[in-house]
Amino acid sequence: MIPVNSVLQVGFFPEIMQDEVLRRLTPVMMPDPKGSIPQRDVQAILTRPSYPIAPALLDQLPQVKMIACCGVGYDNLPLDYLKQKGIMASNTPGVLNDAVCELTIGMLFALLRQIPRAHEFVSKKHWVNGAFPFTTSLAGKTIGIVGMGRIGQELADRLKAFKVKIAYHGPRDKHLPYPYISSLVELAKWSDVLILCCPGGKETERMIHKEVLDALGPSSYLINVARGSVVNESDLLFALQNQIIAGAALDVFENEPNLDPQFLELSNVLLTPHIGSATQETRQAMTNLAIDNLDAFFNQRPLPTPIAM
Repeated sequence: MIPVNSVLQVGFFPEIMQDEVLRRLTPVMMPDPKGSIPQRDVQAILTRPSYPIAPALLDQLPQVKMIACCGVGYDNLPLDYLKQKGIMASNTPGVLNDAVCELTIGMLFALLRQIPRAHEFVSKKHWVNGAFPFTTSLAGKTIGIVGMGRIGQELADRLKAFKVKIAYHGPRDKHLPYPYISSLVELAKWSDVLILCCPGGKETERMIHKEVLDALGPSSYLINVARGSVVNESDLLFALQNQIIAGAALDVFENEPNLDPQFLELSNVLLTPHIGSATQETRQAMTNLAIDNLDAFFNQRPLPTPIAM
């Protein structure tokens, strides 16, 4: 059991997720992480990756010893501070892999086969004036995956069915059945499509920059389902505007939801509103896993999915 009013919910949860929260616990609500604290004797925090949890907030909550983050990313948490203070933390890996992989493959085909433009071509009755331009096949292409964690590996497994070649880049060789390329620039040179599945944080901040995009080249594509922070958006905009790369599909941005308006003027981008895990089934599973971690904490059991610190 989770004691009533022992958990501070920081931030807004969509209705389907909030329903799961209220079904399983009675939280103290704090919609704005920079707002006033409604109750200071809480013992745990439930939040989402879009809400930064600052040390200044935790300093005012001396009894907090657990933070459950409802999402796979946890770059919103001050891990060094948590380790110093002995505060445990958890995230929700695994349960969103299917949804993110499904969206990534959908974006991949939409980008190469120009599906949104084809729909517009028909709906605006341009077809009567001539055939739609030829697009690009996926079969036979080289796919570079940046970040070969759970999502990257499951994505690679799904992509094999489409007759592609796969290689990957990350901090280390995981000895997988795909070539490991230690240089991100070299992986970009090799790739027809570069897919970003890596975590956010200081280690990956703006790792996709001019040199990488130049190496990717004018016939290749970039797909980002990771974090907006991993791409230097100024360099990407320049590359798209000047056909340095063929196109990009982006589900995440540096300043969500207020993305750079220059993206809206481009015809060689596909834009989605950070919906990688946004299915009803996935968000319910994520919420329940986050609460399972809280339940384990309050009942002095090992956390199902702790964050290593």
